[in-house]
Amino acid sequence: MAAQIGAPAAAARAHEELFGYWASLRGGARLPSRRDLDPAAFKRLLPTVSLIDVRRDPVDYRIRLAGTALYGVYGREITGRSLAEVYASPAADYWRVELAKVVEERRPTVGVHNLGWRGASHLSLLWLRLPLASDGENVDMILGYDAVVGMGRIESGIRAA
Repeated sequence: MAAQIGAPAAAARAHEELFGYWASLRGGARLPSRRDLDPAAFKRLLPTVSLIDVRRDPVDYRIRLAGTALYGVYGREITGRSLAEVYASPAADYWRVELAKVVEERRPTVGVHNLGWRGASHLSLLWLRLPLASDGENVDMILGYDAVVGMGRIESGIRAA
């Protein structure tokens, strides 16, 4: 799997950076919209940024845009695909629950998702999802940021005989 792998501390700083930018766009209880975003303001994060459309009746989520580094995480292009097209059922269910929280609670969520489903159980996504609303109130898009974090080389001190 070719992906940008970073340290958890660097991933947390990137989350803080994107969250700070998103928060600066809020107007009190008003949520920012997609048109409020200026990609130049978080240019270095763009490779693992995503935009997720929120669909209703039935509720579903579609990846509108996936940064270029996410290809390495998923092993294929995911832009334009629904959750069911990107993930096997257990992972798709996980994301439905997490994205529903963003939509219903109208606030950011953050978490860690192991990449065992991709054959890389030593790696995880440290993810952030931020609500966007065209009307300032009803979430119709979600801004995502994913950082791949994993265990580096571990020195045990044990040597082969």
